[in-house]
Amino acid sequence: MKRDFLLFQHLSWTLVLPLVAVLLLLNQTSAPQRLDAWIYDTLITAWPASVADDVAVVGIDEQSLGYLGRWPWPRSIHAELTRKLDQAGARTIVFDVLFPESAEGDRELADAIRAHGQVVLALHLSTPAPGALISEVLPVSPLAEAAARLGHAHVELDADGLARGLYLYNGLGDRLWPSLGLAAHQLHGGRKRAAAADENSTPAFINVRQNFVAVPLAGQAETIPTWSFVDILTSPPSPGLFAGKTVFVGALAPGFGDILPTPFSGHGSPLSGVEFHANSYSALTTGLVIERASGAIEWWLPSVMIVILALVLPRLRPRRTLILCVAMAVALALLVIVALFLGRVHLPVASALLMPVLAFPLWSAHRLSMTNQFLNRQLDELGKGRQLSLAEPSQRHPRQLLEHLKSLLQARGWWLSEDDEALTSSWLTASDRPDLPIPGDWVHVENQSWIRLTRNDHEYCLGLQLPQGMTREASRRYLQRLGLGDPPQSSDRRLIRENISARIERVRQATRRLHSMQAFIERSFERMPDGIIVADALGIIQFTNGHVEEWFGEPRPSLNGMSLASLLQGHDPQEVPSWYETVAETLTLQLSQAVDLQIRGKDFLIHFASFDLPTSRQSGVIANISDISELRAQQRQHREAIDFISHDVRSPLVSQLALIEQLKRSPGEILPEQLDQLGRLARRSYQLAEEFVQLARAEQLTETRFYECEFLAIVENARDSVSEQAVEKGIHIQLEGNDDIWLNGNAELLERAVINLLTNAVQYSQAGSTITMQVFEAGHQACLTVSDEGSGIAADELPFLFDRYRRQKSSELSRQHGAGLGLSFVDVVVKKHRGEISVESTETVGSAFTLKLPLANPSFEERQDPV
Repeated sequence: MKRDFLLFQHLSWTLVLPLVAVLLLLNQTSAPQRLDAWIYDTLITAWPASVADDVAVVGIDEQSLGYLGRWPWPRSIHAELTRKLDQAGARTIVFDVLFPESAEGDRELADAIRAHGQVVLALHLSTPAPGALISEVLPVSPLAEAAARLGHAHVELDADGLARGLYLYNGLGDRLWPSLGLAAHQLHGGRKRAAAADENSTPAFINVRQNFVAVPLAGQAETIPTWSFVDILTSPPSPGLFAGKTVFVGALAPGFGDILPTPFSGHGSPLSGVEFHANSYSALTTGLVIERASGAIEWWLPSVMIVILALVLPRLRPRRTLILCVAMAVALALLVIVALFLGRVHLPVASALLMPVLAFPLWSAHRLSMTNQFLNRQLDELGKGRQLSLAEPSQRHPRQLLEHLKSLLQARGWWLSEDDEALTSSWLTASDRPDLPIPGDWVHVENQSWIRLTRNDHEYCLGLQLPQGMTREASRRYLQRLGLGDPPQSSDRRLIRENISARIERVRQATRRLHSMQAFIERSFERMPDGIIVADALGIIQFTNGHVEEWFGEPRPSLNGMSLASLLQGHDPQEVPSWYETVAETLTLQLSQAVDLQIRGKDFLIHFASFDLPTSRQSGVIANISDISELRAQQRQHREAIDFISHDVRSPLVSQLALIEQLKRSPGEILPEQLDQLGRLARRSYQLAEEFVQLARAEQLTETRFYECEFLAIVENARDSVSEQAVEKGIHIQLEGNDDIWLNGNAELLERAVINLLTNAVQYSQAGSTITMQVFEAGHQACLTVSDEGSGIAADELPFLFDRYRRQKSSELSRQHGAGLGLSFVDVVVKKHRGEISVESTETVGSAFTLKLPLANPSFEERQDPV
């Protein structure tokens, strides 16, 4: 726990320190302010503010300048506009026009202003000359005294040159003036926004600005209802046109008056100053002005984000790290939107927003660095480990290849030469060598296989004389798969050409070794003749190979996670001891034991052994399942053979001995019937022994004793052997087929099998009937059908027809005694030749036995009939 805590603390600081450094660096630049401004502009322009119903603009536009002449206009014109607006019902008139100097008509304008009673005039703060102190530029005294309020006309431009807000109060020293919009708002009893009090007196020459607010604009120019100055001036009085409205009067003509770039317009089409002040009044009236949060939030909000990231990121997975960073950025964005539109506060979240954005790549880089260090350590460990791989046959010297192939394929002859100089040979000569156009490709001619190899600028020629038999074709396919061409080239050149780093190369090699080892282990388990089950310390199956899936009839995904004892108990229930006890003893006592198992009618032997993993505390049990069905079948055959010898063979021998003893007691009274009986008993003993010996020979038959033989000749010889027996019963044997059919096999045993079929047909056929033998070729098989017109075979006896020592009921009733091995011998011979046998029989009609054997390989037929 302490180690994990120290690791967590280390990971947290590795994230905190870079983020704090980035935060300090960012606050030395204008990047956070620019990002905050962009966020504000995007939101404000996406959802513009609504315009108050009581605001309007009367603009000094080009039309007015063209009609009334050059600026400045006589004060009487402004007095006339004031009277017209008063007659139209304007509640408040705000002049965004400076009247700093006395002029003719001041008294008339002052009277008009005083008569209305709700007029706000603009003032301005500026320096009269370069290097001079800033001073207030107020309206002339008669106008200032007549006005209900005075308001400053200053609008602040941010660092990017856009106007987003203004200071509600601006002035010199302790004398602060409200903005035009605030002054008009206060005339109507709007909420007082008092200037911040300063305990210390401020000198009168210092420009003081307080209460900055952002003004959410309603849109671009002329979004607020606008009238031309000259239209109002020249039109007859319109009572009710501006009833209850606050009318802002100012310059709208291009190049005349203030022009302010805004988030809506940018620098391309700026907004006039009078419209900006009208928007500020509208926002104050509707309560939509936005205040900026204090500067402290620019520090504590990103600090909170850093703390959260430092505490949470080291505990998360990479995918969740990205989700967390995105979620924090989205949460900040939602916080900005809620604060802006509900709380009317603009939060500077740029620095805080950059923290999760930067934390993800920083943490990912740190995670990659740690992963890189870990991989380096693991690669070093893997490089020291044992490598499990098989040597490429192409990397062996041709002399070694020849020795290994001679031993493996039992070659009867061979040849090896280097640059046309013979190194070793037996039964093969240089004249036997065929044309070898492509190095590394085998060329097969009759029973010889040749290949040309190139090793270290030397050319080798290797030849083998393969043994006869069906295995020769398999040996040829095996040689083709070996791949004895040029040894595989190293991939270093390719790696250098691709400019892959040494570390990536190490990872590639380690991965290749691991994949090679994993594939070797998996294929080894799959190719093992036994079933393998690996279970953990709780006896839960974790791995099985294909034999287990096949034998138990369970899909491999369902086996994984199943209890080993439950699997065995479900397929072969055992009482004492149960499989649960056997598995438990293997795990708890670490025993190795073997138990018989039966699955779906097959016999198995399962070996249990416990194991411990050397690099961990894990343990488990491995179960090796061997299919011993053939062994059990052989044991049953041996028992049946012993029963056969003890009964069937012993019985006629005992009868013979008894008859001989009887003849010894009366040697002068030997009758011919007694000698005939003794001969029959001897022949029966010989027949039983012969069938037993022939069956044993058939069971020991292997493909090494196969050779090329002609099937029609085998059938003809078998017919000739049984013809005398058939003539005695008056049975005609008809042979159909006259084409030579070649196959690989043992002609002697095949002939004996056909004789057995014919003998049975003769025995169970009526006198004067016909036995038909058809020899033909079907696909890649040589076929023989033996049909008789005998008594047939009962349907319930057909499934057991080829079982050993089993006799038909008809045989017992007709007193045709046998050992029950004749058809078993036929079945064994056919299966040893990779063929099949089938029977169709109908009682009182007859039976038809069909043999199907594979033809000889095509290469032999081509040699017999070359084109």
